[in-house]
Amino acid sequence: MAEALFQMSAMGRPRILILGGTTEARQLAERLAAEPRYDAAISLAGRTADPRPQPLPTRIGGFGGAEGLSAFLKAEDVSLLIDATHPFAARISHNAAVATEATGTPLFALRRPPWKIEAGDRWTRVASVAEAVTALGETPRRAFLAIGRQEAFHFERAPQHSYVVRSVDPVTPPLNLPDVTAILACGPFAEADEMELLSQHGIDVMVAKNSGGGATYGKIAAARSLGIEVIMVERRKPADVPSVSDCEQALEHIHQLLSPQKDRGV
Repeated sequence: MAEALFQMSAMGRPRILILGGTTEARQLAERLAAEPRYDAAISLAGRTADPRPQPLPTRIGGFGGAEGLSAFLKAEDVSLLIDATHPFAARISHNAAVATEATGTPLFALRRPPWKIEAGDRWTRVASVAEAVTALGETPRRAFLAIGRQEAFHFERAPQHSYVVRSVDPVTPPLNLPDVTAILACGPFAEADEMELLSQHGIDVMVAKNSGGGATYGKIAAARSLGIEVIMVERRKPADVPSVSDCEQALEHIHQLLSPQKDRGV
């Protein structure tokens, strides 16, 4: 495994493992791929059927919980773990915190800030996708689901609504609902295109997760422009670990943790 993921270098470069799956993770991987001081790799959960090639050696699949991740960190002699997973990947973030505490491996998170409500927004905030189903109400509506595919099954509890479901990969098994339109697409999505989509499908309510970032913000801006209600699933409280909000801050934090001799004139 070590030969396949990390370079077997005699120079003793610190090993960095990125838990990825986000735009920010890929941006950081691109920067680290060009950084000779570190030996970096990236791990993807494998939830996307055909993930984009990464600029670093890549591992795909789960670790087997916190215990499995701990064993991996020790076996691979990882010097730093960076949690750059999706803001709603709470389980892997929790496992990362537990595993690094158990092994003494430094950890920080690369977390993009959540979206904030602006003038003209019509947000109904909920704590989970299950609560979003209830928030749709009993009166039939035309709903756009922009929550990915993993939790779309919850909406089978509300068959009175019509749904347009957008995801990168198909929802499996298919939703058992009388009126569902599936759209397979991968961002980024421009505001103008999102306005056209919402208007074309007659959407009167959107269900979205507060993912943050710019790649999928177009739908939020489009809903604002069209006066469409957004049922916004807010994030859970993240694992209590040091965090940064962008790639530049991440690089600086890496340098502080792994290159303490910088700028000492040696």
